[in-house]
Amino acid sequence: MRKIISILLTVAVFCSSLMIFCSCSVHTNLETRLLRIHIRANSNDERDQAVKMKVKSVVSEYLTARLDGVTDFNWAYQIITDELSRITEKATQTLKANGFNYGANAKVTYEYFPTRAYENTVVESGYYDALVINLGEGKGDNWWCVIYPPLCFISSVKSNDFRYKSLIKELWDKFFGG
Repeated sequence: MRKIISILLTVAVFCSSLMIFCSCSVHTNLETRLLRIHIRANSNDERDQAVKMKVKSVVSEYLTARLDGVTDFNWAYQIITDELSRITEKATQTLKANGFNYGANAKVTYEYFPTRAYENTVVESGYYDALVINLGEGKGDNWWCVIYPPLCFISSVKSNDFRYKSLIKELWDKFFGG
């Protein structure tokens, strides 16, 4: 019995890995253009990294409201470019409110990014349009996500439009009545 369970779990892990590898990659092409966001901390100092996350929260909340219902890359891109000064202002206000003397700078750019994973989605390396927010010198580690399609700004996705599945959990429940 122990051997059967071991084999089933091995097969389940393999199938789950294969499913993630095959179906969860996001590739840039003419039909799916990505708009990324990177918030680059001033440095890797613990305080700079902590305030980066506060800026992320403020900017995410601000952009979520503006991008609600956006269904097109060009529309999202236009909103972001129109909001650059306000995004810079919000980031700088957050820095100042937390005792930092340096400011922020937001820009939309087209630059190379390495392959990155976001939860179950892999964004392949390549050149992407991106909202880049540099905090101070912007030489520290960054927080990143994808604005469009909305991987981190998901309030515009209705909760009943998608469902999470776990092959391992389904197999476990099937064989062990979990």
